[in-house]
Amino acid sequence: MTARIIDGTAAAEALRNRVAEAAAALSARYGAAPGLAVVLVGENPASQVYVRSKIKHTAAAGLRSVEHLLPMETSEADLLALVAQLNADPEIDGILVQLPLPVQIDADKVIAAIDPAKDVDGFHPVNAGKLATGTGGLVPCTPLGSLKLIKSVRETLAGLDAVVIGRSNIVGKPMAALLLAESCTVTIAHSRTKDVEAVCRRADILVAAVGRPEMVRGDWIKPGAIVIDVGINRVDAPEKGPGKTRLVGDVAFAEAAEVAGWITPVPGGVGPMTIACLLANTVTAACARRGWTAPEL
Repeated sequence: MTARIIDGTAAAEALRNRVAEAAAALSARYGAAPGLAVVLVGENPASQVYVRSKIKHTAAAGLRSVEHLLPMETSEADLLALVAQLNADPEIDGILVQLPLPVQIDADKVIAAIDPAKDVDGFHPVNAGKLATGTGGLVPCTPLGSLKLIKSVRETLAGLDAVVIGRSNIVGKPMAALLLAESCTVTIAHSRTKDVEAVCRRADILVAAVGRPEMVRGDWIKPGAIVIDVGINRVDAPEKGPGKTRLVGDVAFAEAAEVAGWITPVPGGVGPMTIACLLANTVTAACARRGWTAPEL
């Protein structure tokens, strides 16, 4: 292996420590710590694990955490009423409604109902528009964490060719906007892209966020490239025994690591940074809403 590993677990811990220091300083100066409300509807096992992790890290960072655990049969009207209540609560600085939502609830309608100033997921159309136009706003956590990992190994990105595989509103599009803001030349590749392998081979920075296990092969990678693997896919692992599984990314790690300059592992790469950036966004939102002096995170 020639690539150096970008340790997302260590980077996330460092960011959480900075958030904890900021929360303590804000609490001492202003008499209040930033508050995050997390809403979970139903009993999706993956969502439950993710929410528990968010709640644990929120408390560990010294932020105030409020949880709303709602039954699967919750109506859209009831969820929208809760969002309105949280919007109006002066003690709540960030609102996170865990996705996916049950089929009877329109996720887009719920996201649009969240106060953009409290939208710590960065999904609201107002925040998406601010990111696209370079006018501030809260940034989706996974792309923000990915950019922090990229800049941890190369601070200046101006002039580099960047390729983002995937055009989702949650990762692909905001990731491209962040890289464009760093003066990269950005290409978004997707299911209709012709000769996607050739497109990827010219990338100095390659971000894979497509949700297909190990789609990106080693011969797609430009020698020395920075490879950020956003994918988290569970696949069968018969070598571990009957019915066993393992996590893999969207990049064939062993192959890519023979060519890339830097690469994130799965797990232990982008995933931990997502939650750490959620906490950072909560501090950012609190400072912007309350007129507090914002710390450097």
